Amino acid sequence: MTQSDFTAEEIAAVFPKLAETMAEALGCETEDITLTASLIDDLDAESIDFLDIVFRLEKTFKVKIPRGKILEDSRGSLSESEFEQNGVVTSAGLEQLKAYLSEVPAERFKSPLNVADVPRLFTPETFCKLVIRAQRDQAESTP
Repeated sequence: MTQSDFTAEEIAAVFPKLAETMAEALGCETEDITLTASLIDDLDAESIDFLDIVFRLEKTFKVKIPRGKILEDSRGSLSESEFEQNGVVTSAGLEQLKAYLSEVPAERFKSPLNVADVPRLFTPETFCKLVIRAQRDQAESTP
């Protein structure tokens, strides 16, 4: 299984606790948190909320999530200049982003896409994957 393969079972195992944690951070009801909701457009998250969510997820799941990890990982093997130019995601970058954020409905990827708008794509499922990756990394580094 590669880093990018996630099972429905893994997502289902993480999601209930994640939804609870996100609802607390965003001051909304747990029922408002769905796997596909846009954190910014549907749940009114702001950039500062992302830091709070990551901090809370680290505490809840007892994992370490490096800052900027989603954007960094979403670039994959592309260099920064291959991924974006003048603040706009390149077509190669857009393809890479679609593959990395496979949980995001295709119609949410607008072209041109400003790098600053990439967080608008993030969903609770994006964060489930982040937690699962961190859990896997931790398991691999623990003897």
